[in-house]
Amino acid sequence: MSINLEQIDELRKRANVSYEDAKNALDQSDGNLIEALVYLEKQNKIKPDGKSSSDNTFCGDKLFEKVKKIIKKCNETKLIITKNDVVILNICITLVILITVVAAPVVIVALILAFATNHKIRIRKKNDEDSEVNKVFDKISVVVNKVATKITDEMKTE
Repeated sequence: MSINLEQIDELRKRANVSYEDAKNALDQSDGNLIEALVYLEKQNKIKPDGKSSSDNTFCGDKLFEKVKKIIKKCNETKLIITKNDVVILNICITLVILITVVAAPVVIVALILAFATNHKIRIRKKNDEDSEVNKVFDKISVVVNKVATKITDEMKTE
């Protein structure tokens, strides 16, 4: 029996296999589509999730989707620096990450100066929820304020 392209396409669509695998399965089963599917099953060649054997982008697609979700979440989350209830800086976390990667020493110095000058640092999520990291920022702020007060008191007594 002669095998035509329509049979091969139909088998490829149903089993997610390459043209070669579909043609070989149809050859083995004398063109019978059901027998070809059984043959491919026995050979463990049927691919799940609609991905053919020549399509290796499935993992890349999943990774890309996760990266997109992370970037979206970072764009919705803000770093807010205030002093006396006046907003000094309000930027998305994506930008904070980029600046930190490019100029880490500058960011470290800026954070130290912000704490030393009694600025309040907050991470605010999409729905105006506070982040857990804000508790850490509060503790750091208290410690820095105590140290600064101690230093200024010692300087006054000398």
